[in-house]
Amino acid sequence: MITQIYSIHSIEEAAMCLDAGVDHIGVALDTGFRCPREVDFPTLKSIFDFIGNRAKKVLIIVSADEEPILHYVPLLKPDILHICGNEFEANPALVRSLKAMMPGLEIMQAIGIPSEGALEKAEYFASFCDYLILDSIAPNMTSIGVAGVTHDWSIDKAIVDAVAPCKVIMAGGLGPENVRQAIEAVHPYGVDSFTKTSDKLPDGDTRKNPQKILRFVIEAKKAK
Repeated sequence: MITQIYSIHSIEEAAMCLDAGVDHIGVALDTGFRCPREVDFPTLKSIFDFIGNRAKKVLIIVSADEEPILHYVPLLKPDILHICGNEFEANPALVRSLKAMMPGLEIMQAIGIPSEGALEKAEYFASFCDYLILDSIAPNMTSIGVAGVTHDWSIDKAIVDAVAPCKVIMAGGLGPENVRQAIEAVHPYGVDSFTKTSDKLPDGDTRKNPQKILRFVIEAKKAK
């Protein structure tokens, strides 16, 4: 069972994740779409350089087209590219281009839960992507992720069963208090946390909490 922590904002937070034994560390690039906790290119590169090969480096890009993806991937050299799906989704031609450009690069496509035709979307993307990340769409929202709420895990279970051997990561309101239950209900490849391993600051921003990260990893590893 792999653990994935988003969205890292500094080398200090990356160190928290490495100390806790996190497997995937995700950082969001500032592309002008106001993705929560995004960082600029120099900061992101310094975080990735610090992580090195001690964990898989996940690059999160929100964009309206493929141009920034094709530009930044070879410069930042992530292990995994996370395409969020809010503005732009993966397609077979783009994936072929990226993998030719960077052999070994893995592609992760986000699927919003609940959404119309989620299972069919998952089966489509699983045919050419390495990972799916199943994340919540909060009530009264249309964007995928950063909702801090759980969703119907039976949908996740149906997707996990349908898309094997594509690797599925569960996300959406997961934290130390419920990650073990989520794993035992769905049996995904991995689990992801953003909101529930962070502390909210007075200005509305968030900061990663090392104790919550460690507890998340410990609980995930306990799951059967």
